[in-house]
Amino acid sequence: MDLKQLLAIVTVSETRSVTRAAEILHLVQPAVTRQIRLLEQELGVTLFERNRHGMQPTEAGKEMVKHARRVLHDVARAKAEVGPSLGSIRGLVTMGLLPSTTELLAVPLVEEVATQHPGIKLRLQVGYSGDLQQHLDRGEVDAALLYEAQGSPTLNTRPLLSEKLWAVAAKGSGLALRDAVPLAELTRHAMVLPATGQGIRTLLNAAAAAENLELEPAVETDSMDVQKRLAMSGGFWSALPACCLVSDLAEGRIEAAPLEVPVIERSIILATARDAATRQAVTAVTAIVAVLAGNLVEAGDWPSGRLPSA
Repeated sequence: MDLKQLLAIVTVSETRSVTRAAEILHLVQPAVTRQIRLLEQELGVTLFERNRHGMQPTEAGKEMVKHARRVLHDVARAKAEVGPSLGSIRGLVTMGLLPSTTELLAVPLVEEVATQHPGIKLRLQVGYSGDLQQHLDRGEVDAALLYEAQGSPTLNTRPLLSEKLWAVAAKGSGLALRDAVPLAELTRHAMVLPATGQGIRTLLNAAAAAENLELEPAVETDSMDVQKRLAMSGGFWSALPACCLVSDLAEGRIEAAPLEVPVIERSIILATARDAATRQAVTAVTAIVAVLAGNLVEAGDWPSGRLPSA
């Protein structure tokens, strides 16, 4: 078993195609196929099956891909921490961001890390809270922003900020003139909402139940971008954190107002894998995240954001 074989199965798993994997790895297709077959022979199991959807990992394949990702991540981290560096703090840090926070945090985070710690190689992984927590637990991510994560012995957590959910609709809906919107009013419109089980949907369900309201969306989706696009189309209202609406509101593409009666807030925490918490590079990156978020809230650039001490 070698790193080339591990990289091959991870890439095929992600692309579902040997041909596409070969292009990404700059190899010929038979070479990728050979790497997979050699690993299957060594393990004595079938890792992939071909069907109409492409190359699908078997149950054994899925488990092996998890281990392979961890090994490749650890090797990349070791190279970054041991190799020559321009800064006194060096290493590879994988930081998980919630989709809603990328608009405000992604660019300044990359810029600040590059300026303050040029020896740190930063990877940004965007995903929903539950997925990011799983990546943290498996050691595939060093730190991440989460919604009020379930208690875990593998994580260190600290509150970052709280923010209100906002009602969102198309230009001309009148929301731009509103200081607040009751949840009951949102439910009277055709709604596009996050799928059941996602953090924002869980908050909305709890608030609706407390007000004896029926929350019956016309469309459910696991894509925040789809929520925004459908709201912009004029046919639907939605509910989103305002941090993902900043540029759309500024450019007049959408209208929004905070949801109240009841006020619905989500709390964002900054979580670090316990085995990563003592690494200087991880500490440096999480400190920058905390400072950036705090500055945005204090400047009023994170709409309805509230710091823990506020």
